[in-house]
Amino acid sequence: MFGVGRIIFILIFLTVFIAGMVYAYRSDAAVNREQYGSNYGLFLGIIFFLLLLYLFVKYF
Repeated sequence: MFGVGRIIFILIFLTVFIAGMVYAYRSDAAVNREQYGSNYGLFLGIIFFLLLLYLFVKYF
């Protein structure tokens, strides 16, 4: 089903793809931290709102 050539291609492709993703993440990490630093409060607010909505629907 998988020949030696396909297995070698898959291994090389995965290695290059993962290395590229790590490089892109590291180069954008500082900018993302600066621009999107306060998202934890927003995320917790949305989770809290959904929990309240769930409890309201469940008990009323």
